[in-house]
Amino acid sequence: MITSRRRLGDLGEDQACRHLEKMGHVVLERNWRWSHLEIDIITRDPEGLHFVEVKSRTAPVSAAPEENVTPLKQRRLVSAAHAYLDEKHPGDVEVFFDIVTVVFDGEQTDIQYYKQAFIPIYT
Repeated sequence: MITSRRRLGDLGEDQACRHLEKMGHVVLERNWRWSHLEIDIITRDPEGLHFVEVKSRTAPVSAAPEENVTPLKQRRLVSAAHAYLDEKHPGDVEVFFDIVTVVFDGEQTDIQYYKQAFIPIYT
């Protein structure tokens, strides 16, 4: 049994990184911070740059973990992504906002990857 929320998050991010690497992603950053904002994982693959939010839970779950990436969380992730792009200058690259959910159920781990889980809306 995973005892603390922080430990659960760290284990989930570890699992998410391994999963993404198996899919051909290169992990560029973990827990990248700008001001009070954070991006869990930033990867690159042949298609572009991925800003990844990881949601980790232990079973049973009452709601799908990806549903916890609220519009407010999406706006914060987009703001942090803009700061990352300004700071790192990766050039002309396609950008994706992805979600990885990790659900721990005893000895089983269920990982789901939602590529381009949302597209920022600019008004």
